[in-house]
Amino acid sequence: MLRNLLHDPIRPLLAAGDQALAYFVRRDLCDEQVEPIEDAVWALPEAHRLLRRQRDDGSWTRPGKPRESWPPHRDALVETWKVLRVLVQQYEMDRSHEAIARAAEAVLGWQTAAGDIRGFIGNQYATYYTGALLGLLVDAGYEADPRVERGLRWLLAMRQDDGGWSIPVLTRDVPANDPVAFTSPDAQPLEPDRTRPFSHHWTGMVLRAFAAHPRYRRAREIQHAARLLASRFFAEDAYGSYREADHWLRFQFPYWWNQLVAALDVVTRIDPPGVAEAVAGAAAWLRDHQLESGLWRVSYSRRHRTAETERARAEGRWVSLAVCRVLRRLDGGPRRRSPLTRSR
Repeated sequence: MLRNLLHDPIRPLLAAGDQALAYFVRRDLCDEQVEPIEDAVWALPEAHRLLRRQRDDGSWTRPGKPRESWPPHRDALVETWKVLRVLVQQYEMDRSHEAIARAAEAVLGWQTAAGDIRGFIGNQYATYYTGALLGLLVDAGYEADPRVERGLRWLLAMRQDDGGWSIPVLTRDVPANDPVAFTSPDAQPLEPDRTRPFSHHWTGMVLRAFAAHPRYRRAREIQHAARLLASRFFAEDAYGSYREADHWLRFQFPYWWNQLVAALDVVTRIDPPGVAEAVAGAAAWLRDHQLESGLWRVSYSRRHRTAETERARAEGRWVSLAVCRVLRRLDGGPRRRSPLTRSR
């Protein structure tokens, strides 16, 4: 059970009328024996609406008229990332599902010989999305795939001198008002200036790949990077449009950008020494900002206020489940392989 909370989150989560959400609440917060996930979650209409949009090659594309982009597969790559987040993180589908197996082949088909997943920002290195995508694949059961291994080794080779990550183009002071200079078909990928500081925002996304991996999460380099991430809770970032500290307080689930709940999930999965004070402070902030309803808001950011729509309330319930999973892990609850818990 959850401890040290002022309000009960379980009752409102179970009362929400969301069958998938209720399944994971019963399993992860109430320790109930639940029916097979294939029958209780994977077969839900919400999941099948996403599966029906999958193309024959395993990818997804944006609804509506296709648009020109570079590289040509960019829109498919972005949309596949969006859908795969939901299927793997929210509905916990894995490679035993035919749709996930086909999607994994699509994603890995966009992998370069070097190991990265290219196409999010033209021909430039996208360390953050490579890490986040590989994290989904590892959680889906691809930790032993040699292509995933190649991607993880590429990420290790792309660290800054301080041991964290940034986006290489950000370290090279490319003018933000001239994106064509580095995303056109003729642009060559820019190597990082490794002397520049790491970005906690992008390091948090990269670390999802390693936090999901039972072997790599114990590596000295990954333990160090997790300590770097924890050292920056609530602080400003070193770069770009996500510099403001307010971005820590804009939550999502399934996870996309780095934010407090996602970063706590990563750090507590890696569980490095030397982060107890930072983790306790972040957990205390979450406990202190629980609503009287028992749940949490999607955003506590002053910069990014969220309207009280039904969609925001639904996402807030999933965010609340993610918060409860992390807090329960810190309270000494079952150390599940989050977000997936099924044995391989």
